[in-house]
Amino acid sequence: MVVTIVVIIMAAAVAAVLLGRHSPSAKSAGPHHSPGLANPPRSTTTASTAPPTTTTSTLPPAAAGFLPGHVTAVGDSVMLDYQRPLQADIPGVDVEASVSRQWGAGEALLSQLKADGRLGAEVIVGLSTNGPISATDFDDMMAILQGASRIVFVNVHVDRSWQDPNNAVLAQGAARYPRVAIADWASLAVANPDWFGSDGTHLAIDGTGAIALASLITATLTQG
Repeated sequence: MVVTIVVIIMAAAVAAVLLGRHSPSAKSAGPHHSPGLANPPRSTTTASTAPPTTTTSTLPPAAAGFLPGHVTAVGDSVMLDYQRPLQADIPGVDVEASVSRQWGAGEALLSQLKADGRLGAEVIVGLSTNGPISATDFDDMMAILQGASRIVFVNVHVDRSWQDPNNAVLAQGAARYPRVAIADWASLAVANPDWFGSDGTHLAIDGTGAIALASLITATLTQG
């Protein structure tokens, strides 16, 4: 029942944002960016100079080691597709996205950001497109992130055998920890196949699907 309500709320939030916007003119061999789409940089680090903006004033305080008032997003090549819409929705977000990034590489990056005092109190994780993950992987990630004010994991839409098992790991993991939410991209993606390139995974950079995904993540971060 809770999952159904969250999906309905997220879908409504995405629809509202889209109506208000104009459309813009390695352990496993995961999908690479479709050659039919605009080519992204292989990786980006975009710590904005704009004032950081938390998405809500009602979040619990973060534990020591997290940067209050900041949002950090770590992801793979799919995040490159929606990087700019996410930055528009969450001013000041630090986007750390890279092509073919694996879950373990994301853990290492988040751990380093935390050690450097650069990990935001709100964290977005857009990984698990490029290979299978396990419950142990999720727990290892949470050993780094537990204590953040809010953590959003974005589930995946990918034409690979690990899609459904990975999404189950994310859903089950989120249920075990407080302050963790799932941005249910998989459900929204299935309902909108026209958003995708030929690989069925990547989106037109800054296109309708990218805007929708950024909006979904922002709504999840705000509403939990």
